[in-house]
Parts: sequence; structure tokens; C-alpha cells
Amino acid sequence: MRILLTGAAGFIGHHLSRRLLGQGDEVLGVDSLNDYYDVSLKRARLERMQDQPGFRFEKLDLADRRAATALFARERFDAVVHLAAQAGVRHSLADPLAYVDANLAGFAHVLEGCRRGDAGHLVFASSSSVYGANHRTPFSEHDAVDHPVSFYAATKRADELMAHVYSHLYGMPATGLRFFTVYGPWGRPDMAYFSFTAKILAGTPLQIFNGGEMERDFTYIDDIVEGVARVIRELPVADPQAPPSPATSPLAPFRIYNIGNNRSVRLLRFIEVLEQCLGKKAVLEMRPMQPGDVVRTCADVRDLERAVGFRPDTPIETGLARFVEWYRGYYRV
Repeated sequence: MRILLTGAAGFIGHHLSRRLLGQGDEVLGVDSLNDYYDVSLKRARLERMQDQPGFRFEKLDLADRRAATALFARERFDAVVHLAAQAGVRHSLADPLAYVDANLAGFAHVLEGCRRGDAGHLVFASSSSVYGANHRTPFSEHDAVDHPVSFYAATKRADELMAHVYSHLYGMPATGLRFFTVYGPWGRPDMAYFSFTAKILAGTPLQIFNGGEMERDFTYIDDIVEGVARVIRELPVADPQAPPSPATSPLAPFRIYNIGNNRSVRLLRFIEVLEQCLGKKAVLEMRPMQPGDVVRTCADVRDLERAVGFRPDTPIETGLARFVEWYRGYYRV
């Protein structure tokens, strides 16, 4: 397949590019290389791709309408995997307009490009954050998601709705993937596990919110990539018999899937495993709950398993050991 992969210099985009190229696909990667976190890490990811047959990279900001329009006018794709976004729940409280540009305007430009360029299948990144104030777990794609608690989550839910409209109006196959706390080698420095590692090695206190009474569905990067790679080739279809649900549509070839490990891990247990991998104890500094945060996440992945025959299952003991091995090698610590 010939695939456009946005956010190719990002954490998931980097790993997914390598997977797709390894199975013989051709990948055009685009990324704005913004400075939300260390650009040198993004460039290092790209350097690992430069000699890969079938890979091309173009620096491009999808929020730039002219640039996005020109891209889709001159290229044709069998599938578009849209991972580019302004990430971060807490940063969205400080700079919400960055999310308007990247997550709303940028995504609208991708939708228009897919429509005009007749892309075969749009697969786009959503987030477990859309579940917001939902209390029932595991989170199901069929539950209502009407009460986000961060602006980041609101933009991701808006993307889902925008994609459904295009899917309905133009018959465009579109699949949204709600990722649950992705971690692993070559990850994002703004994620907790990454910063925890740096602070534990430096002897700096970790700020632990809500007294440590937090649980997350930590999902290893290889499991995320496996799920995405399979979904790309699973075209959704309209289901006239489908009951009303955010996950399915009686009107459009549209689906939403969770990709998570289907188990919640207490944050303090996660830190304990990280301490074991590093061979050093953490200094904990307890803080109150942060605005925009949620206490627990857990993914119901039965729909994903039925659709593509896969469910994530990497335990944190394995995933964190691999991350720490990479971290020590990359940062030489």
C-alpha cells in the first residue's frame, strides 16, 4: 500500500513507519517538527528511517491550508494514517489555541485532502481522554462521551465527529483509534514514565498527584503498532442495523476502536516496577489532583479483537524493562 503517515517524527509515527515499511508498504511521512518537546529526539527518530527503502519525509505543518492542499493535490494514497496532533492534557490548559490549530484546523485539512484525493481509508488517532468524566470501566466505545474534562480531549472528540460527517457525506471509510497511555522506547519526554525515569536517576522528587491514587491502562508501543497496522487493512462499512453509538454508524463506513492493554495498573505499582528496572528508589512528593486529569482508565478491547483478531497484552514488567534499556543507551546513563 502507499500510505501517508502524519506525525511521522513522533513516538507512534516512528514505530509505525518501521512496521509498515517492514511489511512492504511505501510511506510518505510528514511532520511539522514543532518544539513542544526536544526536536533532536524527533530528528533522531527520522534518522533511523532515512535509509529505509520506500520511505520519504517532508516537513509540513498540516495547519497550513495551502501546504496541506498542495500535498493532497500532487500525491495519491491507498490509506492515510493521521497521527499528527498537539498532544498533552495539561498543556491544553496553558495553550488551548495550539490545539485549535493542530487538532481542529489541521484535521479538517486532512479530511478535505482525503475527500478530494479519494484516499482509500483514513485511520486517525483519538485518545482515551475523550471518556472524560465517565466512571464506568472498562471504557467502552459504545458509551456516551459527552463530558470531556480537558480541552485536548474536547478536540479529539471533535475530530471523531468531524470524521463521521465526512464519512457519511462522501462515503469515505474512516476509523478512529482511542489510544490508552502509550509507553516504550523512543517515547515522548513529556509523558510521566519518561520524566519519572530522568528524575529517579537524578534523585529529583517525583510529583505524584491525587496521593498516588491513580490508575492507568498502560499500553506498550509494539501493541499499539500491531493494532494500527491491522486496522489500516480493515475497511469499515455502514451498518444499518447498528444501534446509536459513538463507535458505529448506520449511515457511514465509520468505526471507533479502543487500543489499550485492558487492565488498569496503579501508578505507585508502575513506579515500583520502574524503580526495579533502574535499580534505584524514587523520592515521592504527593500533590493534589490536577485539573483536567482523571483517576482511572481501562480499555474494553473486545470490538478490536473481533475486528482484527488482536488484543494488546504486554505486561508493564516487560515494557518498562525495554524502555529503560533504550533510555540508558540513548542518553548514556
